[in-house]
Amino acid sequence: MLKVKNIYKKYKQEEVLKGVDITVEKGDVVVVLGPSGSGKTTLLRCMNFLERADQGEMEFDTISIDMHKVSSKEIGKIRQKTAFVFQNYNLFQNKTALENVTTGLIVGRGIVKTKAVEIGMKALEKVGLADRASFYPSQLSGGQQQRVGIARAIAVEPDVILFDEPTSALDPELVGEVLAVIKQLAKEGKTMVIVTHEMKFAADVATNVVFMADGKIVEEGPPKEIFLRPKEERTKTFLRRILPQEEYNI
Repeated sequence: MLKVKNIYKKYKQEEVLKGVDITVEKGDVVVVLGPSGSGKTTLLRCMNFLERADQGEMEFDTISIDMHKVSSKEIGKIRQKTAFVFQNYNLFQNKTALENVTTGLIVGRGIVKTKAVEIGMKALEKVGLADRASFYPSQLSGGQQQRVGIARAIAVEPDVILFDEPTSALDPELVGEVLAVIKQLAKEGKTMVIVTHEMKFAADVATNVVFMADGKIVEEGPPKEIFLRPKEERTKTFLRRILPQEEYNI
């Protein structure tokens, strides 16, 4: 469904991505793990062209593009097939929860307002926020704001949803409500790529786990293999630092 190959990205003299390949099949939940600075977020942003890779190729269904020389028209085609959920919500502060969901439908997809409102309300209901449709972001908790961000993503019915550390900006007591929504999407067979530090969540929802360090993919495989039988020493070191020893006997 979606394949990116040999992605390189440099900021000034710092090489952040060093030839990364990733494949996502329909229905996959690919979880990307790794220490801070490993290139996880940059990879995700390059996949949605929020950043332009210095080198790389993408195949998305029948679309094949050079990720560095990609045209605005090609980016538009990719974004019609994807949705991005940001770390810090990226909501319009002057718009209600419903308006935040419907704006992309009306402006980006050309859907008439009445239909967009119907779709938007269904999306908000799905994330448990139908009763907060008229609330502005300042009236919502962080977890509720992130759930609005997820509603905005699912409203456009994308082929792939990209999540960039969706709980990293939340207070600990609000993390669960956001993860519960993403788990439900996984149960429904939504195709997702998720950058996260939530290890238990990753083990529960992932069909494939990708471990990154220093701008490269060190190891990837099913969650049981990565969490219980990692092959690479770099992976083992990371997991020992992060996971309770009694829970995952690494």
